[in-house]
Amino acid sequence: MEIQKTQKSHRSIFKNISEMKNAVGKELGLTPWSIMNQERINIFAKATQDEQWIHLDEERCKKESPYKQTIAHGFLMLSMCSKIMYDSYEVGQVSMAINYGLDRVRFPHATPAGSKFRGRVYLVEFDMIPKGAKYKLNVIIELEGQEKPACVAEFLALAYN
Repeated sequence: MEIQKTQKSHRSIFKNISEMKNAVGKELGLTPWSIMNQERINIFAKATQDEQWIHLDEERCKKESPYKQTIAHGFLMLSMCSKIMYDSYEVGQVSMAINYGLDRVRFPHATPAGSKFRGRVYLVEFDMIPKGAKYKLNVIIELEGQEKPACVAEFLALAYN
């Protein structure tokens, strides 16, 4: 079964946790385009102490990198999933929601500095648990003008009434 992709930004709103179960297999949201600028890459490099030249040294990248410019860290793109999920759906009557983990993460395409990216979120699985729900989201970070996404991640979440 192929899911139809929308191209217009949208966000799903659920009145409560149990209402989400009807959205399994559906796209929950698509964020507007954002820019992955060099400043964000620099801040992430400093915070994580991953200061590899391919992320920071613009002159060296012009000469030595296959991308000919700096690129964002894969883990920076993965970290953007939190904001993407927040912007893609909302669940009412939740006292607390937490990340439970990841099942699978891939970085099919590098993200050059200055690239536009957006996130697409699907609800893959949903199970009621005592006082809440456990669910899996597929988050795809698309790059403008690229066929392959920057990141594809399966996120697990817990939400409580």
